[in-house]
Amino acid sequence: MAEGMVFDIQHFAVHDGPGIRTLVFLKGCPLSCPWCCNPESRSFRPQLRHSAFRCRSCGACAHACRAGAVRLKEEGPSFDRAVCRQCETWGCVDACPQGALAKAGRLMAVPEVMAHIEADRSFYENSGGGATFSGGEPLAQPEFLFEVLSACRSSSISTAVETCGYAPPEVLEQVASLVDHFYFDLKVLDPVAHESLLGRTNGPIMDSLQYLAMVSPDKITIRVPVVPGYTDSPDNLQGIAGLLAFLGLSRMELEPYHPFGRSKALSFGMADLLPPDLAPSSPAHLRELAAGLSTPFLACTVAGE
Repeated sequence: MAEGMVFDIQHFAVHDGPGIRTLVFLKGCPLSCPWCCNPESRSFRPQLRHSAFRCRSCGACAHACRAGAVRLKEEGPSFDRAVCRQCETWGCVDACPQGALAKAGRLMAVPEVMAHIEADRSFYENSGGGATFSGGEPLAQPEFLFEVLSACRSSSISTAVETCGYAPPEVLEQVASLVDHFYFDLKVLDPVAHESLLGRTNGPIMDSLQYLAMVSPDKITIRVPVVPGYTDSPDNLQGIAGLLAFLGLSRMELEPYHPFGRSKALSFGMADLLPPDLAPSSPAHLRELAAGLSTPFLACTVAGE
């Protein structure tokens, strides 16, 4: 039986599919979006998170770390991420009396994940909800995703998958019939700019989009993150809207950039690669953009509204 590397399960989600949903976040992603709101989702391995606002600099973590990766300094504990071997015991996490340290990511078997999903069944039945698999990139753990989607189908639980589309064709073909709705992220249309900014060409993404548009056009909602200075140019947004119209897709959502990932990145020892003054677009500006992209064949809305 397959196991998946999961870093969070959220209950009572309402913005990631119809009705009330259970949201399962899988670790690992082939892209490196600098604005990612879940930076811990990029790695396929568990990671150590240090929430500085909880820390009282007691030194318990330094005493518990057998690898010597934690040193107590005047300003608080310092973590050498290169030395940290992410040991099986995670003794530093257990030793912290304030809960300032946490392990992000653990292997979970399909029955364990299904127990979380089944616990919310009454909410699905009353609201038309179900389970949504996000990340990271769920398609990057294909065996586990296939098994858990199959388990949902056997239990008559509706499913949705949030994906960037970067996956081999055979993976998408395997799971497509088990998914009731895809939320497909498109970020940058120009292939050169896409590779420069996100670390990968968008060729496989375009192939996945064309495949889903051909076999399941009614299941797809395209989501475009509006990140000022990165994805919000008229050429990019209008180009994406034109591509969707060409493919016969009718639903597009603009997602506002949120700065949540910046502090999270720091808590995982990651660099913040965004300009310090980067701010989200106003709701009014997003609505204006959406109105300008809507056509008789394409409904463009702001996510969450």
